[in-house]
Amino acid sequence: MKPIRPTAGQLIRAVIYVRISQDRTGAHLGVDRQREDCEALAASKGWEVVETYVDNDISAYSGKKRPDYRQMLADLEAGLATVVISWHTDRLHRSPTELEEYIDLSQRRGVDTHTVQAGDLDLSTSSGRMTARIHGAVARHESEHKAERVARARLQKAKAGKWGGGIRPFGWGVPTGELRKKIDRKTGDEVEVPVLDMDQLVPEEAAAVEVGIDMILSGGSIKGWCRWLADKGLTTTRGNPVGHVEARDMLMRARNAGIAVYRGEEIGPGSWAAIVPEEKHRAVVAVLMDPNRRTTPGAQPKWLGSLLYRCGRDECPTTVYVTQSGGARYPSYRCRTAHGGGRRADRVDEYVQDTVIARLSREDASDLLLPGPSVVNVAALQVEHEQIRRRLTDLASLFGAGQIDMQQFAEGSDVARAQLEGVEQQMGRAAVKDPLVKLVGAKDVGKAWHALPLEEKRGVLRTLVTVTLTPPRLGPLPGGGRFDYDAVKFEWLRGAA
Repeated sequence: MKPIRPTAGQLIRAVIYVRISQDRTGAHLGVDRQREDCEALAASKGWEVVETYVDNDISAYSGKKRPDYRQMLADLEAGLATVVISWHTDRLHRSPTELEEYIDLSQRRGVDTHTVQAGDLDLSTSSGRMTARIHGAVARHESEHKAERVARARLQKAKAGKWGGGIRPFGWGVPTGELRKKIDRKTGDEVEVPVLDMDQLVPEEAAAVEVGIDMILSGGSIKGWCRWLADKGLTTTRGNPVGHVEARDMLMRARNAGIAVYRGEEIGPGSWAAIVPEEKHRAVVAVLMDPNRRTTPGAQPKWLGSLLYRCGRDECPTTVYVTQSGGARYPSYRCRTAHGGGRRADRVDEYVQDTVIARLSREDASDLLLPGPSVVNVAALQVEHEQIRRRLTDLASLFGAGQIDMQQFAEGSDVARAQLEGVEQQMGRAAVKDPLVKLVGAKDVGKAWHALPLEEKRGVLRTLVTVTLTPPRLGPLPGGGRFDYDAVKFEWLRGAA
C-alpha cells in the first residue's frame, strides 16, 4: 500500500522516534537535541506531531527490547499517524529482521519515513526499500565492526593484565583527582566524571571482601555476609543493597586474587592489587561450588541449638527446634517429632556455651585444632596449575592448526581439566579455616566466643561437639535447683572431654 500523499490543506499526523546509545552516529547528541531537530523538520513540512517516543541507551544492534519503539509500531498499526520522523535511519534500526518488519508495516499502513540526516525513505517502491536495506546493512556492518574492535581491545587489555572497563568492581577504583568526559546514559548529555585508578584498592571495600571470604572459610554463609555488609552500610558500586547473587559473585571472582579473566577463562596475572592470596581464592571457590554444601533457605535460626541439638528421648536421633509452647517468656527446645517434653532454650544455651568456653579455655585446647596448611605446598601447586592451563591453551592451538583431531582435543582437554580441578581442590585445602581458630589461644575465650556472630558459634558446635537433650529428672533436684544439667549430654567430636 502506497503512503497517501496529502492534498492542499490536509493535516498530516506525524510521530517522532529518538534513541541515544554509544553508537558513532549521533553519539554526542542527547535525545533533546534529536527531538529538537525532528520537531524542526515537522514544522517545516507543516505536520502535526502527535507523539514522541524515546528509548535511552538501548542499542538497536544489541537485540534488547525497546519499549517505546514497540509502542510506536503498535500505534502506527492502529492508525495514529502516517509519518515517522527520526534523526537518522540507524536510530530506527540496526537489525535486518526489525527493518523487514518495519517495511511490512509501512506498506500495509501507508507510513512515510523521514530523517533529519539521511533524507526520506520511500518504502512503497522497490528502489526505496533497497536504499533502506543498504542503509541497514551499512549500519549493521558498523556495529559488528565496532563490536570486533571492542572485543579485540578487551582481550589485549586482559592479556596485559589491565582493567577492561565496565562497571567498577567492588573493592577497586581510587579517584586520581583528574576528570574525564562521558555521555550520561540516562540523558545523553556530556558530563564530567572522576578518573579512577582501577589498580588500587578501596580500603573499606577490600577489607569487606576479605571478611566475607574469611566468613565462608570459617563455616559462615553468604547470607550472613550480606547482613554484615548491610550493618556496615556498604552497598554495590551502583548504590544498591548487596543481595545473595551479587555477594556470591564478589566472593568467587578471580580478580580478588589478582587473576585476569577473559570470557570466563583465566589468562594470567592482573596488574591490580590483590585482596587475598590465590590459595584463599581457590578455597572459597571450592567451598561455594561444593554440591554437598549445606544451605539454609528462608529464615536463619535465632537460637544456638536449633536443628543442632538432638532429642535423645527414647534414643530419638531427631534434632530439636524452639517453640513458644512454654509461653512467650520461656521459649523451649522440643523434638520435631512432637513426642513430648521440652527444655527452656535460654537455660540450655547458657549451659552449652559455658561448657564449650570451659573446654576451649583448657591448656590442651590447641590439640583440638585441625592440621594447618603447612602440609600443602602451595607454591608447587600454583606452578602445576599454570602448567595445566598452558597445556589447555596449547591443545586449543594444535586443534585450530589441524595438528590433532576433535577426539584427541576432547580427550586431552578432559584429562587436563580433571587435573586442574584436583589441583584447585588441593590449593583450597591450604586456606580453609578451622572454626576454632578464633577461640583457641584467645586471651579471654569467653569474650571471643560472645563476639562471634550466631552463625559462627553454630559452626563451632557442628565441628566440636554433639549435644543431646535427654529427659530430665522430675521434681526438685539436689541443691534445690530445677534445671537438670545431667540431662544435657556432650559427645566431643575432637579430643578428650
